[in-house]
Amino acid sequence: MKRYETYGPVSWMKAFGVNIVAAAGGDATQVVLTNKDKTFSQQGWTYFIGPFFRRGLMLLDFEEHMFHRRLMQQAFTRPRITGYLEHVASVAAEGVKAWETGTFHVYPRMKQLTLDIAGAVFMASALGNEKDALNKAFVATVRAGTSMIRFAVPGGRWNAGLQGRKLLEDFFRRNVPAKRASDSNDLFSGLCHAQAEDGEAFSDDDVVNHMIFLMMAAHDTSTITTTAAAYYLGKHPEWQDRVRAECAAAGPGPLDIDALEGLRDLELVIKESLRLVAPVPSLARKTVRETEILGHYVPANTMIALGPWVNQMLPEYWSNPAHFDPERFSEERREDKAHRYAWMPFGGGAHKCIGMHFGMLEVKTLLHEMLTRYKWSVPQDYKVRWDSTALPAPSDGLPVSLQPL
Repeated sequence: MKRYETYGPVSWMKAFGVNIVAAAGGDATQVVLTNKDKTFSQQGWTYFIGPFFRRGLMLLDFEEHMFHRRLMQQAFTRPRITGYLEHVASVAAEGVKAWETGTFHVYPRMKQLTLDIAGAVFMASALGNEKDALNKAFVATVRAGTSMIRFAVPGGRWNAGLQGRKLLEDFFRRNVPAKRASDSNDLFSGLCHAQAEDGEAFSDDDVVNHMIFLMMAAHDTSTITTTAAAYYLGKHPEWQDRVRAECAAAGPGPLDIDALEGLRDLELVIKESLRLVAPVPSLARKTVRETEILGHYVPANTMIALGPWVNQMLPEYWSNPAHFDPERFSEERREDKAHRYAWMPFGGGAHKCIGMHFGMLEVKTLLHEMLTRYKWSVPQDYKVRWDSTALPAPSDGLPVSLQPL
């Protein structure tokens, strides 16, 4: 934010040993994400996470990306999502009801729970004894992207990320044959059976690469969003009471897709939490030819860093932007409509998150379970500190006082 205030929407900076153009604000963001002449490629991500999430959907470009996205969309139809939600509801209910009351650290327990959900939704199976190893592997691959030492030095984050990638690759690859032979209603099986009209399908390598990226993206972003919402509801008991009443009126779980979509007040809270704590606070691109951004010359092969979180805190779009105010998303106000890219927790353009609707429904399911079983609070003088080494996570795990209803 300070860079934007000092230098404006387009400026140069140096990070991780490379020169980068920082672009923020709605207009600069729109130039990059609209990408009318296909100048801005996903190669910007390759520098940071390419070795760990190679050929995941977010790292593909242009025609190849569109082909993979169209195939993958078959796994995110409404009937498919309806089936996934049955798994989400079952695992969420089982996990949340087992929580111990008293001082409770939300983030680590939520991360464990969302990984359990990902195992059920993506694989139609419990992850069993491999769950802890898989969780550590996902953490290592995400954290490796911001390593200053970008070599396989024993004990370093980069090396841990490479080892994590190998573990994940081995795990998914040995499960591919069974999923190709299965007709189960899970995402892994869906990717194995997805076909284009001409019969072209994902290779085994494609399936493995997409599963690694999708499971990381799904459980990390859901963890961050649910944790952030839990924090703000703990800080604002009037909103906690309001959304609890809405959840109680909807009935006990499991809620179907229509009932979840009807939780309007809860959606306001989630959207505001996503605004204040962007799960992916920056986006990377790289120019494939020389270009301009708002009149600023940018050479070919230049890294671009977009700042979604900056956009989501700009006073020209948001009234009192640092304040928790879910009503700003109400139909009467719709501050998010101030600019196409004022609110962009799911990215934008051709690479907008393919699972954003499912993700919103998963977070609603988790919060519905929490709100109908417990009440929680944090001290009024408590302010969470977000560790942004990789994706944002509360440094202290977000301790709350959790009490049964």
